[in-house]
Amino acid sequence: MEPLLEINHINYAYHSMQGETPALQNIHFTVCKGDFIAVVGPSGCGKTTLLSLIAGLLLPEEGEILLNGKRLQEQSNNPIGYMLQKDHLLEWRTIYENTLLGLEINHQMTPTRIKAVNQMFRDYDLEHFKAARPSQLSGGMRQRAALIRTLALNPGLLLLDEPFSALDYQTRLNVSEDIYTILRKKHKSAILVTHDISEAISFCDRVVVLTNRPATVKEVVPIHLSIEEKTPLKARSAKEFQDYFNRLWGDLNE
Repeated sequence: MEPLLEINHINYAYHSMQGETPALQNIHFTVCKGDFIAVVGPSGCGKTTLLSLIAGLLLPEEGEILLNGKRLQEQSNNPIGYMLQKDHLLEWRTIYENTLLGLEINHQMTPTRIKAVNQMFRDYDLEHFKAARPSQLSGGMRQRAALIRTLALNPGLLLLDEPFSALDYQTRLNVSEDIYTILRKKHKSAILVTHDISEAISFCDRVVVLTNRPATVKEVVPIHLSIEEKTPLKARSAKEFQDYFNRLWGDLNE
């Protein structure tokens, strides 16, 4: 399958008056269309830095990142969506106005885009909360609103940086199930950064394991579960689940 994203041997370091702090070293993997990839690693190893490089917020010092065969810097319209740990919904705007913010900033308030946003409100059970303020919504509803805001620009690749970590356990399971189903139906590709091994296994097709800083790719683990119509909740009951968990746990604690 033709790669959507190619991360080719990138290096990155942080620079300060005290000197250089290497963060990422020789990072190399690919993401194909429709792939869900998880990135796991020790705390502080550079997972969010990697997402910032993929999003084009930082530039690699060595190596290159290709999107649809072109360098990120050469993209006239970067089709990447970034969903952060916090939803960053603005309290002085309604939920509906929040979801339109990206379209406003990018001057893409077209009838087609607005129609798609309205449809997502109906599909994701937020139709009756358009006029609500963020503080009036539950954590799960806020995350669905943040997802609509991200999908409004129709990105081909979504970067998910611990998007469920601020939620309680039960809500986290439900929201991850919702977002997984939504992204699969829309045939999106996604890279999920998470500290939760179970989440990585249940949500994704492959897991990229990073080492301590300066992070390198220790291994890429394909996830094959003997269940039909995989969802995050169903995946946790697969007979292979515990073996994958033990393998990844061992990788992260060696």
